[in-house]
Amino acid sequence: MGQKSSRPERAPDRLIVGISGASGIAYGVRLLEVLKGGPVETHLVMTRAAEMALAYETDRKLADLRALAHTSYAIGDVGAAIASGSFRTMGMVILPCSIKSMSEIATGVTGTLLSRAADVVLKERRRLVIAVRETPLHGGHLRNLAALADLGAIIAPPVPAFYPRPKSVQEIIDHTVGRMLDLFDIDNDLVTRWQGGKPEKKKS
Repeated sequence: MGQKSSRPERAPDRLIVGISGASGIAYGVRLLEVLKGGPVETHLVMTRAAEMALAYETDRKLADLRALAHTSYAIGDVGAAIASGSFRTMGMVILPCSIKSMSEIATGVTGTLLSRAADVVLKERRRLVIAVRETPLHGGHLRNLAALADLGAIIAPPVPAFYPRPKSVQEIIDHTVGRMLDLFDIDNDLVTRWQGGKPEKKKS
């Protein structure tokens, strides 16, 4: 019998996608669209406020959004696969992330599947990207964000880039989503990349 390799197995290509109730649900929708049908499984969890934002900010039906994900979970299903550290993933992105959800995660409150999944990602030392979408911020917000950064989370507000000279809101969204995917080393052609003096044009 051959010996088992001592090298750790590569984590499965699974990404947990959290969407909470901050304005900017178009970011989360676009990320799911980009990954649909690709090699990375998306495991979606949305807060009830995110469902409201979907109705306010888009013409999409909730069922259509859930269909973009490989697997979708109810926010109250705290026994779901993504609530366990034994369910191996690449990590989790919360896009967009509300102040409420961010604060729950920072303080260890895990009353919903979204905050529980994020807490699991932190304790398992996996990558947690929090795209907090709020301004202005008071000291309490900043302290919670600093606490999350100390725990290993990446704080990545969806700040638009203007060096590519975007011609539409969609181009701004695409660039931001591409940068989120970069944080998980997921290849994409959404980003106009800086090349030391001028941006590299995206592939048409």
